[in-house]
Amino acid sequence: MSMAKNAQAIQELLIQRGIESKVVEFSSSTRTAADAAQAIGCDVAQILKSLIFRTKKTHRPILVLVSGANRANEQLIEASVGEEIVKADADFTREVTGFAIGGIPPVGHKQKIETYIDEDLLKLKEIWATAGTPHSVFSISSDLIVGLTEGKVIKVKS
Repeated sequence: MSMAKNAQAIQELLIQRGIESKVVEFSSSTRTAADAAQAIGCDVAQILKSLIFRTKKTHRPILVLVSGANRANEQLIEASVGEEIVKADADFTREVTGFAIGGIPPVGHKQKIETYIDEDLLKLKEIWATAGTPHSVFSISSDLIVGLTEGKVIKVKS
């Protein structure tokens, strides 16, 4: 069985970046952190949620990678970004990432996106991220996520 186009693109990107991880596709949805944790058989905290925001004034895309157990505090993110943010809509998200909400991976976007990483993700040994579709994921050692995404580690929960 062949992999979905977006999932295959993420698998190829991981190989190019020297990350030893295999994209796994499920018949059930991995769209939410709870769905993904159930399908994988891991703790919901190990799920890396990719949230896209847009800055209010300059309309810059902002990617925040958050532990599935955490809710992002927008004021904390704004302090790091230096500008007010709003949750991006589906059209903006697809335009800047190339992916639909529910399938946004932490890498492989259409354009370079300013990225922030939940400090709690780095407390875990292994994390799971979406691989471009609502049915695909890949695992990665948490100590590799900063280098892979070129993100800045911040506190995202109160």
